[in-house]
Amino acid sequence: MWVYYTLFETELGWMGLIGSAAGLRRTVLPQPSPEAVLDLLARGLPKAIADPSPFGDLPLRLRRYLAGEQVPFGDELDLAGTTPFNRDVWQATRLIPYGETQSYSWIAQQIGRPKALRAVGQALARNPFPIVVPCHRVLSKDGSLGGFSGGLEMKKHLLKLESTSPMAHSGRY
Repeated sequence: MWVYYTLFETELGWMGLIGSAAGLRRTVLPQPSPEAVLDLLARGLPKAIADPSPFGDLPLRLRRYLAGEQVPFGDELDLAGTTPFNRDVWQATRLIPYGETQSYSWIAQQIGRPKALRAVGQALARNPFPIVVPCHRVLSKDGSLGGFSGGLEMKKHLLKLESTSPMAHSGRY
């Protein structure tokens, strides 16, 4: 199966996507340079082909999102090689509406594993689709940020972006 990638610039820096015919495989959050994105994309995918066409308008939607616009991310995901548990966590996370937050325990309840809080956190830490699977919208039950693969400053930025957007719902942050 062919694997494709593309790089594009946003207001916050350079981003990258990897995908296959089955869907999106990975999103790289904004980085300071195209080279930094390529370094992150190269891990485990040395034979990807540079081609933006398989991603449709996803780069444009990500640019618009980072500019403060509410946009949908219903893109197909290539979940090959992931565990059923991770898939369940990521699918539940996609249910959190723009401008709202939920807790790790909410995710655990959604997937029918109410005591699996630590495992939910680990699955979210391994989320290869940040923004598309909005793990930045998941907070600790006490309202603290918890973690984020893109760093807590990026998580704060994304939450603020959604809370100040003219189309944002009232959320808990």
